[in-house]
Amino acid sequence: MLSRTADHLFWMARYIERAENTARVLDVAHRTALLPDDTDDAGARLWYAPLNICGGAPGYATKHGLAEAARVTHYMALDPENPSSIYTSLMRARESARAVRGAITSEMWEVINSMWLDLKRMLPTIDNLRPEVFFEWVKERSHLFRGVTLGTILKDDALYFIRLGTFLERADNTARILDVKYHILLPSVRDVGGAADYYQWGALLNSVSAQEAYRKTYRDSITPMRVAELLILRGDMPRSLHACLNEVESTLEVINGRTGREARRLAGEIHAGLHFGRIEDIFEHGLHEYLTEFLTHTQMLGQEIHDAYLAVRDDHVPPVLRPLALAS
Repeated sequence: MLSRTADHLFWMARYIERAENTARVLDVAHRTALLPDDTDDAGARLWYAPLNICGGAPGYATKHGLAEAARVTHYMALDPENPSSIYTSLMRARESARAVRGAITSEMWEVINSMWLDLKRMLPTIDNLRPEVFFEWVKERSHLFRGVTLGTILKDDALYFIRLGTFLERADNTARILDVKYHILLPSVRDVGGAADYYQWGALLNSVSAQEAYRKTYRDSITPMRVAELLILRGDMPRSLHACLNEVESTLEVINGRTGREARRLAGEIHAGLHFGRIEDIFEHGLHEYLTEFLTHTQMLGQEIHDAYLAVRDDHVPPVLRPLALAS
């Protein structure tokens, strides 16, 4: 496969996954905004959280100043000037898909093209939609695209680079969503174990479609350590860091390019830490610190994959790798 084709397929998948996960981050913020909070800076702190996690705080501050619910939602969902917004991600996913029409199936193209056209048709009336309805639409279309992909494409290099982009982006986003709760949303030590704390962790589980998985696995009340264990170390949880790195490592082994030795080594190193890790050690080290290190390592892995297999696209908008600044 040409490296330029692999590059488009890889980033097409990443942008679709990024749009879905941006919707999930905003969904957490909107669910959390419904909870009572008597702290003075509750509103600003809540709406800076998704901006920080998605790396959009500097751009938003330059354009809008203080964080407000409606402006943050529009900036992260629909602003074409935000390189990581849902609008921009779907636009770039479609551009990448159009560039490799011959490498994907007609059903895949129809889904991704109709997703973009439907979004453009929705724009004039989108303010009349409840935010959660729009977020659910984004998630459903992302699920549809993945289902059509797995149901129609040959199991060859095209699928491998699509899976590589999907799971690398998903790991990145799961880590960011987990950190937005643990490091930013919790106002003070006195709130640990309180009602607001409990419902915030519940909202986080809902945002990654893990509420049922948590109940089935632990059959107990929601606790921070168990939520973190589920989303970091459980290999049977589809959106966990461990499950994502299972897919990334196995896919790199199948591709097995001569120039990808360092990418495979780094993926194996990250995967081994998740496979043999213990949640007690992660919390002792510091969950925020652990997640920041994980994101640094996955960004390094993404760069190694790019250097080994993907082309520099001089004729295309460069890929957007979001900043790793997760601190509030």
